[in-house]
Amino acid sequence: MNKIMPELPEITVLNRQMAKEITGKHIHEVEVCQPKCLNIPPEQFVETAVSKAIGQIYSRGKWLFIKLKPDYNLLINLGMGADLLYFKPSSKLPEKYQFKLTFAEHSGFTIRFYWFGYIHLLHEKELNQHKLTAKLGISPLDKEFTKQYLVKLLEKRKARIKSLLMDQKNIAGIGNVYIQDILFNARLHPNRKANNLSDQEISDLYDAIKNVLNSSIKKGGLAYEKNFYGQKGNFGTEDFRVGYKTGEPCPVCFAPIEKIRTGSTSSYICPKCQKL
Repeated sequence: MNKIMPELPEITVLNRQMAKEITGKHIHEVEVCQPKCLNIPPEQFVETAVSKAIGQIYSRGKWLFIKLKPDYNLLINLGMGADLLYFKPSSKLPEKYQFKLTFAEHSGFTIRFYWFGYIHLLHEKELNQHKLTAKLGISPLDKEFTKQYLVKLLEKRKARIKSLLMDQKNIAGIGNVYIQDILFNARLHPNRKANNLSDQEISDLYDAIKNVLNSSIKKGGLAYEKNFYGQKGNFGTEDFRVGYKTGEPCPVCFAPIEKIRTGSTSSYICPKCQKL
């Protein structure tokens, strides 16, 4: 697999590591090498961020939210793959990066985007109007994400189940990487209509979402994505059941796994276990 947009497991790993390392630190310096990733002019960004202290760090879907005390928020989206790397005062910095934030004791982090990404600085009053995050759905890790929530989300919806689950306004954090095994574990064809699922199928789907995402989180995310310390995750090709395994035998019935086109994305399915 090539480098693609990090999904909920990778962002969750980064979130937890960042919270451990930088909470409470004061911003001393900001370097912006790619102004187009910002939402405001670089001079305004730097002036606003410098001297602010890092508060709560949390994630929603594919976004990281960093509270800058007392009343600003730093929002980061890594786009189609990026390295967000922590450095200590004595560390050697990466050769290439588009953004660097340094704290008072000379630790900090850099971000290298491989295609596009966002680093937005917003006052708290502006969060509800932020076009890219204001309408994000709940995360599968939130306590509000219950089977009943999923039931209500699916009922009366004629959309294809894959498209519905990947719509970030419905559930934030699921992309085309993990959706493959989520649907396989639930024995659902990606083109099934959401409102045609039985109660058992919805239960199986709910369990599959939780299990697949948590399995990757426990392994530190995908094997080709770096965490905050520059270490790659341990969730590799061998951990996928059907995803990215065209022609290999289904782990349940041994039928050859197929790669099909579903809308604007590709899907990996077992034609026998995931019948339309």
